[in-house]
Amino acid sequence: MKLWEKNYEVNKEIERFTVGRDREMDLYLAKYDVLGSMAHITMLESIGLLNKEELPLLLNALRDIYAQCERGEFVIEDDVEDVHSQVELLLTRKLGDIGKKIHSGRSRNDQVLVDLKLFTRAELRHIVELVKTLFDELIAKSEQYKQVLMPGYTHLQIAMPSSFGLWFGAYAESLTDDMLFLQAAYKLCNRNPLGSAAGYGSSFPLNRQMTTELLGFDSMNYNVVYAQMGRGKMERNVAFALASVAGTLTKLAYDACLFNSQNFSFVKLPKECTTGSSIMPHKKNPDVFELIRAKSNKLQSLPQQIMLIMNNLPVGYFRDLQIIKEVFLPAFDELKDCLRMTAYIIENIEVNEHILDNPMYDPIFSVEEVNRRAAEGMPFRDAYKSVGLEIEQGSFQANHNIHHTHEGSIGNLCNDRIKALMEQTLRSFGFDKVIQAEKQLLNPSVS
Repeated sequence: MKLWEKNYEVNKEIERFTVGRDREMDLYLAKYDVLGSMAHITMLESIGLLNKEELPLLLNALRDIYAQCERGEFVIEDDVEDVHSQVELLLTRKLGDIGKKIHSGRSRNDQVLVDLKLFTRAELRHIVELVKTLFDELIAKSEQYKQVLMPGYTHLQIAMPSSFGLWFGAYAESLTDDMLFLQAAYKLCNRNPLGSAAGYGSSFPLNRQMTTELLGFDSMNYNVVYAQMGRGKMERNVAFALASVAGTLTKLAYDACLFNSQNFSFVKLPKECTTGSSIMPHKKNPDVFELIRAKSNKLQSLPQQIMLIMNNLPVGYFRDLQIIKEVFLPAFDELKDCLRMTAYIIENIEVNEHILDNPMYDPIFSVEEVNRRAAEGMPFRDAYKSVGLEIEQGSFQANHNIHHTHEGSIGNLCNDRIKALMEQTLRSFGFDKVIQAEKQLLNPSVS
């Protein structure tokens, strides 16, 4: 079944090539296509394009299809072109000609636009929840080990004293910045394109504000041409947010692999999260973090992949945009997997609390001694030179008792302020409005 089919058949090889992986990708969108259709037909009834008796029949049938999607039972049949066709086919089989009325005033172009936005905002909510879970684990570990010192590095050489409080907390604060990207992506995504049809509107007196409210969007994409121009742009902007989170994960994964190695032995990964060697019985390999690092690096290429597909397209719809779904839709599952794995390992990671017992790390306290002498009145440059000479002569005595007080330092982590920043961003998403709108569509008794 093809919504556009007339009195001729497309060459089978052409059909295979043009459909590509669309049926597979459309399964991600199925329940969101149903939600969009429920809002659309509610609006159609309000402007007289559906009878009052027809609307409840269609809504109930769509709720049944939504339930199929939730149970994982929804399929796109072999001779059906896409998810939109399958939903319409199921309605027509059940309700006859009434099912054919749901497409009035829309195109598959604005249908897929609204499907993508509904899918994306739902997936972003899941990503936000998982980022917050990881954030909480990092803050907890930062507080737990805030008194445990470790060497800080520049140029991969020991530099100055750091702490596990600082290390864990640094990644927690990184996630607060990533959350701002997610917030911006969500706000850009949460605008209604429905009613733009093929990109030039409709002669039907559509009530776009009504569908905006029914679907819980913050506002609409007002200009119908821009609504279509937003295809690809939305995915690219969201991909930048996903890439920002992935950038934090890949750096954390690299650190963990390095610090877990025997030459460092700063941390020990939970043994159930490591793998062995077929020949070396002593090995406990950090494969999980290595895969998180690789997957996160791949996710950081997502914005560029999308840009390379869409950048040379003029105004209007083009089939090129279909390919964006193949790289965009599965990316959420991959990032969610990485976030879950990282949170689990951070929760169970073990910290070496005696790293600095080894005198090889004594030079990291040289700056502390320079600052002590400068505070006692010696010019900084003279203090620097005298400590440097002692290190070269082997006479430098490290004092491990350090006292850092400024904001964000070893002795003043500011984790409470970092948590406040995270909570402030979380409050601004407005998930409750969307959740309530979707519940009311699916269950009219919800108030």
